[in-house]
Amino acid sequence: MAASPTTKKKKQKGQPEKLGRAIRLRRKALGKTLNAVAEEADLTTGFISQVERGISSPSLSSLMSIAAALQTSVEQLLSVPETYSEFIQKDRRQSYALGTAGRFYERLGPGFPGALMHSQIIHRPPGHESEKMCHDGEVFCYLLSGEVEYHLEGAVFVMGPGDVIHHNTAKPHFSRVVSDVESVELWVSTTPMSTAAEN
Repeated sequence: MAASPTTKKKKQKGQPEKLGRAIRLRRKALGKTLNAVAEEADLTTGFISQVERGISSPSLSSLMSIAAALQTSVEQLLSVPETYSEFIQKDRRQSYALGTAGRFYERLGPGFPGALMHSQIIHRPPGHESEKMCHDGEVFCYLLSGEVEYHLEGAVFVMGPGDVIHHNTAKPHFSRVVSDVESVELWVSTTPMSTAAEN
């Protein structure tokens, strides 16, 4: 019997060493230096070095930038296979974690090649703050549980369960979990993880 998402979440742990090895192997296969990757990803050479050695764990935004610089996808670096299915049973969602800080992601699609919508459920621990982002596209977030402070181009919205935010991602944005329990967020975006950092 397949494990439930909750069971998978308990078993799923961040593996910064494994991710670091994948990044290093990809970088060397392309013949790129740490400096070159850092410059293309708009990150520091020291940070890229720490990620490769498993000392630091990148945020999803940083990982997307690194993947773009390495001409690959987040899924490939995390060894999450790109599979398509128009129907996904709740016990068969692809999932992965970043680092050991409790960030956990459940992929809900895409259902078919060329899909225009990309969805996932994100679990974030109390106090987690996302990176400031700004890229082409559109995003929709429905907060399932917890409380999130969402910053959108100067405006601040405090989101509780059932609240929704839907905006153009060309507007600078970031968010922070302000509840004392994890937030569980349903995200639907026109930008897949593997290409978001390229915009």
